[in-house]
Amino acid sequence: MSIAARDTIWYDHLSTQIGKLLLAADSQGLREVWFETGKHKKEPPPSWLHDPGKLAFARTQLEEYFAGERQHFDLPLHPLGTPFQIQVWHALAKIPYGSTISYAELARRIGQPLAVRAVGAANGRNPLPIVLPCHRVIGSDGSLTGFGGGLPTKRFLLGMEDGIARGDLFGMPLR
Repeated sequence: MSIAARDTIWYDHLSTQIGKLLLAADSQGLREVWFETGKHKKEPPPSWLHDPGKLAFARTQLEEYFAGERQHFDLPLHPLGTPFQIQVWHALAKIPYGSTISYAELARRIGQPLAVRAVGAANGRNPLPIVLPCHRVIGSDGSLTGFGGGLPTKRFLLGMEDGIARGDLFGMPLR
């Protein structure tokens, strides 16, 4: 999953209940989702081209997700990372909607039960949060741990998914 430096990156912004998201894609698929706030916020570099049409495929599915109409993404993805990171990110995609697992369980699922810290680091570098649902990974004691969009955003996403999975989204606070 590598990319040549000369490939074009397109971007667009998407307003959601958790704030504005920056979406980026290349010719192979969705490459990045960034939060407007939190520790992993990002502005598009000057070399990226603003083109909402190139991100319509991702925008539609993310809008459906936030409307409670989509529980699984079916997008061409092109995250950049090490082979280990990509292995962890593929495992994230298999965490069922409305459920959570621990970092230790994620490490077991990729066949490396002793790599809990490395799994946590790879999870923290996930360039496609929400789509590859790193927010569904929590501490072994059930606590919410770090999230690039901030813990209130993680809490919102988990609450939204839980409410939709239970058929009880209404009355849930937005933040």
